[in-house]
Amino acid sequence: MKVQWAKFIVVLALYLLFLYWVKSWWGLLVVPFIYDVYITKKIRWQWWKDAETPVRVVMSWVDALVFALVAVYFINLFFFQNYVIPSSSLEKSLLTGDYLFVSKVSYGPRIPQTPLTMPLTQHTLPLINTKSYFSWPHWDYRRVKGLGDVQLNDIVVFNYPAGDSICTELPYQTEYYNMVYSFGQQIYEQQVGGPVDVSDLNKVEQYDYYQKCYELGRVYVANNPNQFGDIDARPTDRRENYVKRCVGLPGQTLQIKNHIVYLDGKPNKEPDNVQYTYYVKLRENLPDELMEELGITMEDLMSLNQNGYMPLTKASVKALQARKDIVESIRLNTDATTGDLYPRNAWTGWTRDNYGPIWIPKKGESIKLDMNNIAIYERPIKVYEGNDLVVKNGQIYINGKLANSYTFKLDYYWMQGDNRHNSADSRYWGFVPEDHIVGKPIFIWWSHDPDRKGLSGIRWSRLFNFVDNIK
Repeated sequence: MKVQWAKFIVVLALYLLFLYWVKSWWGLLVVPFIYDVYITKKIRWQWWKDAETPVRVVMSWVDALVFALVAVYFINLFFFQNYVIPSSSLEKSLLTGDYLFVSKVSYGPRIPQTPLTMPLTQHTLPLINTKSYFSWPHWDYRRVKGLGDVQLNDIVVFNYPAGDSICTELPYQTEYYNMVYSFGQQIYEQQVGGPVDVSDLNKVEQYDYYQKCYELGRVYVANNPNQFGDIDARPTDRRENYVKRCVGLPGQTLQIKNHIVYLDGKPNKEPDNVQYTYYVKLRENLPDELMEELGITMEDLMSLNQNGYMPLTKASVKALQARKDIVESIRLNTDATTGDLYPRNAWTGWTRDNYGPIWIPKKGESIKLDMNNIAIYERPIKVYEGNDLVVKNGQIYINGKLANSYTFKLDYYWMQGDNRHNSADSRYWGFVPEDHIVGKPIFIWWSHDPDRKGLSGIRWSRLFNFVDNIK
């Protein structure tokens, strides 16, 4: 009996510490059941142990499975989860096929907004292609105290901000509003007989143009369900997980000049393995051993064959320049790509390599609003912080009141990939709110090159490398 009491005290103490950490005292309702398991034993928790053999065998497996699912759900929710790098946007810092151990304690775990969900799934059940979670109950955002905050140049896992509304028949990266904008602009310009001049954003008519874009886009998407599927919405914690590097913190003013990120007027240190695309002319095909040495993938070669350029680090450029027998010429891609940049409903003249300046919202700080910057801050104010924002006759109304300024309720971050010319990041979908932050990758526990099969694809040198050492 003394042993049972000792076990009960230890378990109870750990449980109470957990409740204190998450600041949720509703969990005290579970204490009588813990007491019964160890002391009174009035409830027959394992009644099936006295049943007939078939029932006993089946229930023992069910018991083990349920325990495993609950344990995995609890651990993934509050402590850590696994994440695989699905694309090349962070190469060559993190590679496609890297499996990451992601700590949620580093920045503090979020109390789940959609607590009723199937463990080991993000938003969809495999095979049957249906939601893996219940939308009710839905709790407001709250984060438990963690070991620290997001720091500049941290690699961060977060929920995709633009993934709130989706077309169910399209790939997960293609959000509903992207389709609305694209098809709306296309149809509207067909109706007016050609491209519309959007060079002067100060004109109120410009907002009418984009409003028409969105309206016609919505109609087009809604009237073509066979092409786009139904329009659905996902809560914050059920959106796709992305991983990028934080290159801008709340309250900082960010500007990109000639592809270098500046914060408050000072250049931010670039990652050692940062990549940009280069136009490359080859005299002959790259040897396999050189590709492996420089980390050039089949995806990179495909880009070279289709576009004439491919992503390279500075070290790779230097190595290729030395191979005059293979490389005829190599130069940086300085094409001024302007399409699809954030904000989508404004003409800024910014490019992926020359962007901003843009102030990153900080909790408790205010910004003056006018027709020149409302497109930048409309989404944080309206979508992420839940306000009713309307522009009428060149004036801004928030929750029905004329507004010349706004005080933010959340911190926001600016995320970019290290593969700077091949990364869908904040330059394209804007700020990442604090309630979207998932956790911090700690180390690479497995890595397999998708271009190579079997044991030859295992990147042994990357196993158990700490992500903090990747600068």
